[in-house]
Amino acid sequence: MKHRTNQFLTVPALVGLLAVCVASAVPDAAPDPVSRRDAARLQAKIDRINKNATERRGDVQTPVSEAELNSYLQYELGDKLPAGVKDPWVSILGDGRVSGRATVDLSEVSKNRKASGGMLDPYSYLTGSVPVQANGLLKSKDGVASFVLESASVSGVPVPVWMLQDIVTSYSKSPESPQGVALDKPFALPAGIREIQIARGQAIVIQ
Repeated sequence: MKHRTNQFLTVPALVGLLAVCVASAVPDAAPDPVSRRDAARLQAKIDRINKNATERRGDVQTPVSEAELNSYLQYELGDKLPAGVKDPWVSILGDGRVSGRATVDLSEVSKNRKASGGMLDPYSYLTGSVPVQANGLLKSKDGVASFVLESASVSGVPVPVWMLQDIVTSYSKSPESPQGVALDKPFALPAGIREIQIARGQAIVIQ
C-alpha cells in the first residue's frame, strides 16, 4: 500500500521535516540521554497523530519532547536516514527556534554539483565526512510550515545559505520529491497538523 504523506505522518514525512532542521546543538546545553523507551513513546504518539487525522477530531495537542525526538532518530530512523548522514541531533530551543547537528559526507554532495575548483569554492577545502551545523526559526500556521535559516557552518566554518541548501538537496531527494527539500519553500504539514508550537525542550503538535 502506498503511503500518502499529505494525509499521514510517515517515516519519509518525518525525515523531510527533520531535513530542514539539520543544525547545531547549543554548546552550553547537556543533551538528555536517548533511550528505546522514549523512541517507543514517540512512535506511539505518531500512531495517535495519524489516528487523529482519520477521526478528524478538533484541537488535539500532542507534545513531543527533545529526548523522544532524538531517541527516535537513533533507534527508529538510524537505518532509514540517507547513506552519508550520521549522528543527527535536534535541539528544541523555544520561541520557534530549533537547532541540531549531523555528520555529513560531502563527497555525495560534490557528485551532484559542478564545483569551480577555485580557492573561493568551499568544496575545494571542505571534503569527506564533516559536522554540519545551523540554527533557524520554524514557523507554522493553518497546516503550512516554513523554516528561516539564521546561521550555518561546516567543520566550524560559516557557510552561505546556498551551500547548506546543496547539502539538504543532495540528501533529501526521493522519487516523491526529485528536487529535494528547499529550505526557503513553505511545505504542507502531514496528518492534518495545523501548527507546531516550539517551546523549550518540546514541540507541541496541534491538529
